[in-house]
Amino acid sequence: MKKKNPMYLICMIASVLLAGCGILFKSEYTVGKDIRTEDISEFYYTLSNINYNAFYQRYHFYAENGRWMLSHETRQRVNEYGPTTEEDITMSGTFELSESERDEFFGFLEGGEVTKRKESAAAGSSGPWLYLYWKDDRSLYQVFAFSSYATLKSFEEFCSALVAGH
Repeated sequence: MKKKNPMYLICMIASVLLAGCGILFKSEYTVGKDIRTEDISEFYYTLSNINYNAFYQRYHFYAENGRWMLSHETRQRVNEYGPTTEEDITMSGTFELSESERDEFFGFLEGGEVTKRKESAAAGSSGPWLYLYWKDDRSLYQVFAFSSYATLKSFEEFCSALVAGH
């Protein structure tokens, strides 16, 4: 009978244990389950259209010195094609979120999925492109998707109301 290499056996057992725990081969992480809100450091929402009536919208939520901030920028080229530039900025600003605004923001992220970034040369949609930066993202797991389309739409309304109210 052929004798097995002990390192091979140890690696096999470790692989089974890690796969069973979901550590090895994990392809997505859920906010509120795998990602705690206190581990989130930034969130980007970007929507852009270079076609007729070109526009660009970015909401950047981020933690700064223990406070949550929102930086936003809107660009528009009415009756024109894009891409938009800094000359097309129609609204921008930065402000601190109140506790209730911060909690509502995190509520929209709850249940959302984060997956790995992928390199792509494909041109395409106007977005929105969503990125979540968190403690254990390893600079890879940052592509965010809301738990539902309805949550995405509610989030967009929330952002518009926040900006209008500040």
